[in-house]
Amino acid sequence: MSTSAKTILVVGTESDNPFANDIAESCVQQTDIADAISLKTFANGEFCPRFISDERELDHIGSRLAGVTLVLVTTASIQLTRNELAWRNLLVARAAKDNGADKVVLVEPDLFFSAQDRGPRPEHAGIDLDRPVADRKKFDGQPFSSKLYAESLALSGVDAVITVHNHSDSVLEILRQKMPEGVVNLNPAEVFADYLRHSDVVPALHSGDGLLVCAPDKGARQFASEVHDKLASPRADLLFMAKQRLGERNVSVVVDAESPSPAQSIKGRDVVILDDMVRTGGTIMECCRLLKEAGAGRLVFLVSHFYASAEVRENLHNAVLDEIVTTNTIPCILNRDTQGRLRRKMTVLKLEGWISRYVLDFLGLPADHMTGRLYAVDMSSKNPRWRAVGEANSVGG
Repeated sequence: MSTSAKTILVVGTESDNPFANDIAESCVQQTDIADAISLKTFANGEFCPRFISDERELDHIGSRLAGVTLVLVTTASIQLTRNELAWRNLLVARAAKDNGADKVVLVEPDLFFSAQDRGPRPEHAGIDLDRPVADRKKFDGQPFSSKLYAESLALSGVDAVITVHNHSDSVLEILRQKMPEGVVNLNPAEVFADYLRHSDVVPALHSGDGLLVCAPDKGARQFASEVHDKLASPRADLLFMAKQRLGERNVSVVVDAESPSPAQSIKGRDVVILDDMVRTGGTIMECCRLLKEAGAGRLVFLVSHFYASAEVRENLHNAVLDEIVTTNTIPCILNRDTQGRLRRKMTVLKLEGWISRYVLDFLGLPADHMTGRLYAVDMSSKNPRWRAVGEANSVGG
């Protein structure tokens, strides 16, 4: 995709969304989002966005966005549900296309409706049609939501989707089938590896007995391997765990027989545990307990998408886990009340600059103005390491 800076317009789906505003600023947008689009609601409660124009200008009615590529930024919100935000996506995209926009690119770091990535029928899957009955039964009576969402985005006028670390190959394949300009699934492995290298979150990476990069289950192995490769350190090794689900909220975890590093390698070493998301924290805590019993040193959990449910906050508030490093793909995690007691051991990497670099690259625009470390570090002063955040942010901007 090739375009020019003058044809880009970045907007959001809720008023004064800091994430969308930061993307716009990083893309060197001169117009405030609030001056570009009005996100109004009628008296009957129906949402109706409107791209703002001069009321006296009558020559370009219905075509004022001609030649424009709209970058629509949507993130999970405290004020609005994911369902409401998804519907707003459709209406903002449709408003853009109905007023002449050339293209609409949806930037949704934590892609909505990704959990329902297949349905009850054999053909209800993005990539794997050889599905056992037990898998289909899990979705019996439910909608194939991810396909509906992809079809709805396409119908509304969305041409491309940029997301972060989506866990489902099925969802990505469904989107690729519907998006004429493509799908980009950004990999935060480079962000986590950079933070591990340039912070004191795991001292053993730089001195002592070295570091283990741990995948808590089979699904996390590729991501853990990618972070390990990005670290490119002879002091970092890989550890693979295997889990067995004993019930909806009950799992057991052991060192996998295929692990590159054996169980004996755990003693005395710091360990970082990698995953794409956390929704209950049960598997992570079982993994941490096993690692501590095996003599591990400092334990740090690195996770792309943090769902700060009451269950997660309760499970992860355990002395066996030393620190949590996540991103702001779900921005409410920046709120100290949302973090709750976890704020004492939580670090949030803000990704707006990093994402913006890839947005500009996708649009064929230069990003020469973006230098240094393209993420910022946010943590509570209750975190024992918080004094180092000023130095990290001065490097990253």
